[in-house]
Amino acid sequence: MRFFITGASGWIGSAVVAELLDNGHEVLGLARSDASAAKLLAMGAQVHMGSLDDPDGLASAARSTDGVVHLAFMHDIAFSGDFLGAANADRRAVATFGEALDGSDKPLVIASGTAGYALGRPLTEHDGHGVSDTTDEVMSGPSLRGATAEFTLSLASRGVRSVVVRLPPTNHGQGDNGFIATLVAIARAKGVAGYIGDGANRWPAVHRLDSARLFRLAVESAPPASTLHAVADEGVPLRDVAEVMGRHLNVPVASIDPVDAVEHFTWLGHFVGLDAPASSAFTRELMHWEPTQPGLIADLDQGHYFSM
Repeated sequence: MRFFITGASGWIGSAVVAELLDNGHEVLGLARSDASAAKLLAMGAQVHMGSLDDPDGLASAARSTDGVVHLAFMHDIAFSGDFLGAANADRRAVATFGEALDGSDKPLVIASGTAGYALGRPLTEHDGHGVSDTTDEVMSGPSLRGATAEFTLSLASRGVRSVVVRLPPTNHGQGDNGFIATLVAIARAKGVAGYIGDGANRWPAVHRLDSARLFRLAVESAPPASTLHAVADEGVPLRDVAEVMGRHLNVPVASIDPVDAVEHFTWLGHFVGLDAPASSAFTRELMHWEPTQPGLIADLDQGHYFSM
């Protein structure tokens, strides 16, 4: 089959492209730049030049393929202070795909997140995505992303095999430049591997190759209106993460007072203290998916995060 992938040259997207190609599928990847296009061509994918701001191009690509995996998000805009703008662009893209695939029974698989929904207990696939898509409430960026996930699931009633794959805060692996790599850089710069309070708060995690395999299974066969969790480690205490970092960087490990979190961890200070475990028991049973790659602590102990 031939699938259209947005975010195809990114950290998770490139792993999804490789997973699909390795399993006999063809891939049409969205590329915003010549460099991204060259990366996709080198992997063996076809290229659709464009962006999330090109609805006609997105619709044409969706209609010309057997389904869509939507992974792109305007992180450059989001992390420069306009998360709502990025979330609105994401919503428009999903609406475009919904219209293009209406009545086709083709799959539309989108990426969402696990963090922020069921704090203090493991989030399950049966937990909702936050704010209802039908609310009149003025939304923030994060709540709009949740509403977009609900909207995606609603497309099943219009003949779209819609699926939401929720990702944990860290999709780790060699080459990662996300949350964990940022925590390593902060520990190196500050000379201390920190955690908030007693460090017992938990983050779920998954290796990006395991999450890529779940995306492949989802676009191949997940039932319509499914929410899946790409979660391997249900919840890793942040103190354990800091201890591995301290050992590899040869710096002390210390508790950071919550009031100093933003000063110490900069923008990550709003997230490091979250206790946001997530379960994938339903996903494993439904999709016959079992993670096979190293867990977060084992991956950190391989050392590649500390050689960059």
